[in-house]
Amino acid sequence: MPHPTQPVFDGHNDVLLRLWNRAAAGEDPVAAFIDGTPRGHLDAPRARAGGLIGGLCAIYIPSGDLVLKKADAKGHYATALAAPLARAPSLDIALEMAAIAFRLERAGGWRLCRSTADIRAAAAAGVFAAVLHMEGCEAIGADLAALETFYAAGLRSLGPVWSRNNIFGHGVPFAYPMSPDTGPGLTPAGVELIRACNRLGIVVDLAHITEKGFWDVAGITDQPLVVSHSNAHALTPVARNLTDRQLDAVRESGGLVGLNFATTMLRADGREDARTPLADMVRHIRYLVERMGVAHVALGSDFDGATIPAEISDASGLPALVAALAADGFASGEIAAIRQDNWLRILARAWGETV
Repeated sequence: MPHPTQPVFDGHNDVLLRLWNRAAAGEDPVAAFIDGTPRGHLDAPRARAGGLIGGLCAIYIPSGDLVLKKADAKGHYATALAAPLARAPSLDIALEMAAIAFRLERAGGWRLCRSTADIRAAAAAGVFAAVLHMEGCEAIGADLAALETFYAAGLRSLGPVWSRNNIFGHGVPFAYPMSPDTGPGLTPAGVELIRACNRLGIVVDLAHITEKGFWDVAGITDQPLVVSHSNAHALTPVARNLTDRQLDAVRESGGLVGLNFATTMLRADGREDARTPLADMVRHIRYLVERMGVAHVALGSDFDGATIPAEISDASGLPALVAALAADGFASGEIAAIRQDNWLRILARAWGETV
């Protein structure tokens, strides 16, 4: 299959969670991805249709007790953090999701990639390039032995926390309007986790961590600062979005921010509404580019993890965003940087490759 003319590499999706849920319901997750399904946002046919050559695929342990608060008359809401999770059942679920990833690779549904050369080779072959990511490290103990094992299995990116607390640090809640400065940052175990990621060459993703945790990581990491799926707090003041000061730090580190397609993180009113226009996505990208420079902006869709604009709908709708960026005046080279080039450069640097 030829390489798409407008290829996209995406910084975050939850397809493994969706496939794991379907497996629990008795369906074949491998067939669901390879053959396609009307559910969710991402599978092989829709990726091909949208030019999506690959992305960071999250191992995420769901919080069964989390109930998102409804907005009040002013559109405000504040959801309490999900309760911490026990390690043993979290590890079981993480291994089950990883097993789905391995089964997909054996079946030819995607290729697990450990280098940017792997990503480029998969794309050239028309095979989805999947990079294993861990969103919240509840499956890893303080001794970090499981980290070594997951790394050997292909893990190349992780976020220390999701929007809950664990032994490594503290997460931000889902809330609007709210600052990301909602609590403490890294724990001593979290500091050791970041140092181990630096040593191994694992990307550290700051998408769900508190502002204090963001600055803790910035003070010790030797990698560029990466926030895979967050937007500009100045435009949409949800706790998950980034302040201007954080954006400046990402730029100064040589890192990047991936645009999150979640409507709650795009709209000025913070509402969950699929009728959100593409103009809101372009508005955030334009703001990020003007604040940080185009070299530090990418995509982090949150496919299969959020309500996204109906004009995108799923992975097949990515060309609509590319066209909207062109219509807004972005040059072809700038769009290429946002579509894939920035992610590949950052991954190469974090993984110790020659850039």
